[in-house]
Amino acid sequence: MDITPEEYGKLVKQKSKKSPIVKDTVLAFVIGGLICVIGQLITNGWAAAGLDKEDAGTAASCSLVFLSALLTGLNLYNKLAKYGGAGTLVPITGFANAVVSPAIDFKSEGIVTGMAAKMFLVAGPVIVFGTLASVIYGVVLMLLR
Repeated sequence: MDITPEEYGKLVKQKSKKSPIVKDTVLAFVIGGLICVIGQLITNGWAAAGLDKEDAGTAASCSLVFLSALLTGLNLYNKLAKYGGAGTLVPITGFANAVVSPAIDFKSEGIVTGMAAKMFLVAGPVIVFGTLASVIYGVVLMLLR
């Protein structure tokens, strides 16, 4: 059976399920917003505990990373991501999930060659690019002064 690329494209288009873009967008907005609200509540909690604004923000960031890693370890973050999609990529929680997930997936290969070597598989390029971008930005600012 010979089929042209155009015929194959039509067949794929015909058989493919339509993406519920509006539903996915609303869920991403709601879930991402809820993560941000939780982050604000944690910040307010740390401030109420006596930390100044900057320290409360730092403590909230650490708390969100911990909670994201814990939920990833319990396989709850992935279930949330199934519904919230891109909304769960809120930078700090999504980054923690990106570090912890490969570590869990490769733990059977050992601590060094599995967890430690693979934990930055996804997040490593982000760290390298972020570090490089910040150095370049710092040099540009220094030269412009």
